[in-house]
This record gives sequence, C-alpha cells and structure tokens, in this order.
Amino acid sequence: MQTVNYSTARNSLKKYCDEANKGEIYIITRKNKKDVVLMSLDQYNELQKASNNIKYIIKLQKSLDDIKNKRVIIKTLDELNTKK
Repeated sequence: MQTVNYSTARNSLKKYCDEANKGEIYIITRKNKKDVVLMSLDQYNELQKASNNIKYIIKLQKSLDDIKNKRVIIKTLDELNTKK
C-alpha cells in the first residue's frame, strides 16, 4: 500500500489506475484529511464479498445461539401446513 497526494494522483491518474489494476493499493491524501483509497474493482469486490461473508457468519452464529438457548419454536412441515 502506497500513499500519494491528491495533486500527484490527479496529474498521473492513468499511471495510478494502471498500477491499481496490477494489484497496488493507493491512499490518496487530501488537505481536508478526507483521504480516499484507489484499488482495482476486483480487489474491491473481494473486500465486499469478505465483508458480506462475515455478516452472514454473524447471523448464523446468532441463529445457532438462539437454538442452543431454546429461543426458537420448532415445527414440522405438517404443522406449518396445517391451517388453524
């Protein structure tokens, strides 16, 4: 991961985009301290996938805890299909 200031990145955007597509990640610093990250779309998608997987695992763990602590109602398919 490398750091580059906004003006340098703007003046050589093609170069930094090409490097990002080769796997490099850049932190682009700005005067207002609201820095941004430049990375390839593939890297971004992998990060999003990992983040979504973690959220899913957390939900699964909560469900398993609910089952373990008997905070669920268990019904058979027949019971679900029976109209009251």
